[in-house]
Amino acid sequence: MSIIQLVHLSIEIFLSIGVSGLFILGLVLLVECIAAIFPVVKQTVNHQGNLPNPKVAILVPAHNEENVINNTLSNLMSTFEHQHELVVIADNCSDRTATIARNTGAIVIERQDSQRLGKGYALDYGLQYLADSAPDVVVFIDADCQVEPNAIAILSEMAIITGKPVQANYLMTKPSQHSPKDSISAFAFKVKNLVRSQGMTRLGLPCLLAGTGMAFPWSVISSINTASADIVEDMKLGLDLSIVGYPPIFCPNACVIGNLPQNTQAAHNQRTRWEHGHLQTILTYVPKLFLAGLKQKRFKLFVSALDLCIPPLSLLVVMWISMMLITLLFFAISSMWIPLAVTGLTGFLILTAILISWKKFASSDLPLRELLAVPIYILWKIPLYLKFLIQPQKTWIRTERD
Repeated sequence: MSIIQLVHLSIEIFLSIGVSGLFILGLVLLVECIAAIFPVVKQTVNHQGNLPNPKVAILVPAHNEENVINNTLSNLMSTFEHQHELVVIADNCSDRTATIARNTGAIVIERQDSQRLGKGYALDYGLQYLADSAPDVVVFIDADCQVEPNAIAILSEMAIITGKPVQANYLMTKPSQHSPKDSISAFAFKVKNLVRSQGMTRLGLPCLLAGTGMAFPWSVISSINTASADIVEDMKLGLDLSIVGYPPIFCPNACVIGNLPQNTQAAHNQRTRWEHGHLQTILTYVPKLFLAGLKQKRFKLFVSALDLCIPPLSLLVVMWISMMLITLLFFAISSMWIPLAVTGLTGFLILTAILISWKKFASSDLPLRELLAVPIYILWKIPLYLKFLIQPQKTWIRTERD
């Protein structure tokens, strides 16, 4: 075999692997989005007294959140029942977060540790505080979120009934003065947190944890180490729990709302942390899930690995465009049409998944003219992905509040 033939064969193998992998990701995404169209069984709060009233502890990690903590805690207090306990972990705070939180009536514990930084360490500190008088359920709520009525009750009851972690429907609202880029960002967030999670639930599969609006039976959360500096500690926690036999389930009827930053730099920092963390988790946990699936003979872990492999939506589109250009070039040189055809089919799968998600879940708050701004949004994100290749973010950085 000549060198030219060897090079040609190597390119064919590379293209076959790349095209096939991208096709599988597009197909998995489309299946999830189609499954999400069909409603899941509605969960309702038990009002019949068949279950004892669970003792619920709500942990709110807060790092310099004096601008938002009062609204969040007041909102939580309005949903309280007598057996609930609200604990704020004022983590390495240098502002009035702790004072404001105490004035709302919450229990406040303060943590100062300049070496172990990150939300995971704050949550671990809160769990250690609760251990002396363990609750039945622990709910994690971020300090900048608003919780809809009955969300805590629904999450707590589901955690008690199933004995598994439960993830609320966590969505993002657009800034008051939003651009089309903000609208696309909120839509991409909805596809990941609502559409795909609901699709996985409809298929009887576990979802990813999203960082806030998460409820855990005490027996589950106390069995695993949450102390971590990981920048997406929620995703890591959910995958660790899936591996040890406690796969998270999605609860679309319990809604928690966050806010996209108005400030452009804050929005960029937030997306960098989320997406670099997601990509690092793919590299770390996909092999772990496959190995655990083989060892435990659990098919759902393989499916969870495939779901995790789907990158952020804008990166998936960038990957498809890049593969399309490569296969077009290869077709022009060698007239080999199969990789080009499969790549084109993959583009159809991805586009169909996006349009299904938009029509069913976002057409009322995302006009079609703003959806057409997707190319601008993708261009905004490309430097973020290039930075991951050169200097990935590995330390937790708090998003500045408006």
